[in-house]
Amino acid sequence: MTADSPGPDRWTGAVTDHIVVGDRVALNVGFRAARARLRILALDGMLLRASEVAYGEGVTGLVELAGRAAGLTRLADVCLENLAETDDCAHIALQWEAIAADGKLFTALDADLMLVPAGDQVTALSLTGAYRPQPGRAGAGLDQAIVRCCATAAIGSFLDQVACALVHPAGTAGPAGRSTLR
Repeated sequence: MTADSPGPDRWTGAVTDHIVVGDRVALNVGFRAARARLRILALDGMLLRASEVAYGEGVTGLVELAGRAAGLTRLADVCLENLAETDDCAHIALQWEAIAADGKLFTALDADLMLVPAGDQVTALSLTGAYRPQPGRAGAGLDQAIVRCCATAAIGSFLDQVACALVHPAGTAGPAGRSTLR
């Protein structure tokens, strides 16, 4: 264990260097269609772009709520595992790697993106994982409620983008000017 990556809390055994995050969205699309579209999104770079936007929104929120030092980080890489598929589940493990204010690489998010059928023409899209603020002085002392709020906003943004792309594939989103987000 290092100072940048605290281990279990001495008294409770709880890991204190991350925040558990998760969200779930019901999609009005059948599971097989959603699974096929997720496969395409993973290959065409859409999940990478959605990650960049969502991470940026989370950092912007941190700056607004906690000051400039909290925002001295940027997303460096998004790692996606291959899509794992069964008849009733599609799963992608993803990881956001970021660069902290001190130049060190850290894992900002370890998560699982999952699709499961939730009815005949309804599919549940969920993301669960662990979100970590930047290590070092810039991340030290950040209020956990603020970090949780910003992490939740970033995860919500990511899921909204993915949900929109799954429900409305390119070219079928409808007339311009209409919002497709939940």
